[in-house]
Amino acid sequence: MKRAEIKAALETLLFVWGEPLAAGDAGQVFDLSETETRELFLELKKEYDEGGRGIRIREIAGAFQYCTDSRNAEYVSRLCQPVKEQRLSQGALEVLAIIAYRQPVTRVEIESIRGIRCDRTIESLSRKQLIAEVGRGSGIGRPILYGTTRTFLEYLGLRNLSELPPLAETEDLLEPYAEVGEAENLKNHFDNPSQE
Repeated sequence: MKRAEIKAALETLLFVWGEPLAAGDAGQVFDLSETETRELFLELKKEYDEGGRGIRIREIAGAFQYCTDSRNAEYVSRLCQPVKEQRLSQGALEVLAIIAYRQPVTRVEIESIRGIRCDRTIESLSRKQLIAEVGRGSGIGRPILYGTTRTFLEYLGLRNLSELPPLAETEDLLEPYAEVGEAENLKNHFDNPSQE
């Protein structure tokens, strides 16, 4: 197959798969290496980015997925107005941010930062698959260590954790939650080290 034909087929696979598609898995379809397939995906991503299209390709944890151009969010919102998106509560956002920036972290460490119990919030974030158990601590009772998941990366549109903004820039990350006042509270929590 020619390079252009493989890229066209990769577009089809992305569309049909829906979830992030690992370069290695897609490469097996064409008897290509993961590296060769990743290069093709990156070429496609560049073409979409430079073409000014409303659909983009994003890389998430070594996999690729279609997504919409964020500049069109207002139009998507208008179209989907009747559908209410389930937002995370302020407490859930705080716990999620603590885990994202401190991982791996124990429940006790999270609670010492927040100053309140977090059992139910951790359970809820686990059910939503935004966090997961990533091991056991070496302390008394070998407490569970929590970390973020691939779903967390998808939720924020990040390729990997190194793309998390510095804490001083969290207002951009949390902008979608600003209307309900959650972003400012969470930003203040991290900007004020005396709360730790």
